[in-house]
Amino acid sequence: MKPLLLFLALAASCVHAARPNILLLFADDHCHEAVRAFGRTDIDTPNLDRLAASGTTFTRASNMGSWSGAVCVASRTMLITGRSVWDANKVYNKTDAERAAGVLWPQLMKKAGYRTYMTGKWHIQTDATKCFDVTRNVRAGMPKTVPASYNRPLQDMHDPWSPFDRSLGGFWEGGTHWSEVVANDALGFFKEAQKSDEPFFIYAAFNAPHDPRQAPKEFLDRYPLERIAMPENFLPEYPHKDAIGCSHKLRDENLAPMPRTELAVKTHRREYYALITHLDQQIGRILDELDASGRADNTWIFFTADHGLAVGHHGLFGKQNLYEHSVRVPFFVAGPGVAKGAKIDEAIYLQDVMATALDLAGAEKPPHVFFNSLRPLLEGRQKQTSYPSVYGAYLDLQRSVTRDGWKLIAYPKAGVLRLYHLAEDPEEMKDLAASPAHAAKRQELFQELVRLSSGMGDQLDLKATFAN
Repeated sequence: MKPLLLFLALAASCVHAARPNILLLFADDHCHEAVRAFGRTDIDTPNLDRLAASGTTFTRASNMGSWSGAVCVASRTMLITGRSVWDANKVYNKTDAERAAGVLWPQLMKKAGYRTYMTGKWHIQTDATKCFDVTRNVRAGMPKTVPASYNRPLQDMHDPWSPFDRSLGGFWEGGTHWSEVVANDALGFFKEAQKSDEPFFIYAAFNAPHDPRQAPKEFLDRYPLERIAMPENFLPEYPHKDAIGCSHKLRDENLAPMPRTELAVKTHRREYYALITHLDQQIGRILDELDASGRADNTWIFFTADHGLAVGHHGLFGKQNLYEHSVRVPFFVAGPGVAKGAKIDEAIYLQDVMATALDLAGAEKPPHVFFNSLRPLLEGRQKQTSYPSVYGAYLDLQRSVTRDGWKLIAYPKAGVLRLYHLAEDPEEMKDLAASPAHAAKRQELFQELVRLSSGMGDQLDLKATFAN
């Protein structure tokens, strides 16, 4: 090889070596609280605990909301496009045009010199195989629905559902549980990546712990009903459920009988935890293989989810609400130089992982990307959040703003405001909106919500709705 060509080849090799590999482990419907490391004793997540110990936890990671009942779609469209909720809504049916322009997250990583891999849940309105270099087992939003999994268990009849009955399909369709398939694919990606000089970007998107809540029997056996704790904020029925779009007709809410019962809540939480622990086992397999590959020291690992889930909190079961259990997610970062066992309590959006990956790749963040890199917070160069106020939206039925330990939720169709002091009432059980002593705080947050809504391109006129 000629000296100049040798120099260029070595230079290119050094550039690749300097850039870290990036592994995103992405869950579905994983509530922020459902991790043993966060203090829950009724769930086992040894490998998520391992990630928390080996890296930094962002304790206040949120999803911004949704323009449809399928909150997953909005969350993932924001993630892949980098756009905020209403901006992402505008391009949702034009995601092919975004792909043609080469501005989707995996395409930006490829332009930065990464070999890109994807497996699992996609749920974006464009072809994943045209966005990544390598794809395996690209899945839809959820496994095929299993009729026996709805409106159960009833107090007075035999429960027709078995989470480990493989004949029912769902996560068992194809013969191997889908969480195991994603892990198997990820292990294969590590082997493929060893053949390339390019750093890798792996997008491993589990469908778990989305329903149908199916896991092998040995995982169900770990969770007898007496082990399961009832949510402190349990209600048999949420008072504004119909006006906020959470009636029993909504698919997620129809999974359990209404009014809710202790039996139903504990049964579903048992199955939810079993599916999470099974997912956790697959994450352990991936982490072990990464360690064995010799590339762990130059790999950033992110674990998060597209949104949370109620599963009995406030009498709700789904993610179509703006309470903390449904908007907040676990968010772990581990990688070179990341503080171990640390926590950052500043508010972030889960979609910040996209901007962070671009930052790590040395790629410039495009102007349309709303979200921000977390590196300044992780490296101590930034002490406060980029989002002093966190915005939340669901259809035209719910809006929220969270700021300085307070949260205001607005229900336009119901004409209801709810005010919570999260710093003192993290379970959101004491509504202070009608309290004369908190009228000034309610008004302050309402004005902030109006300001945020306008800045987000929200078409809902909150001032007119709550004029009285």
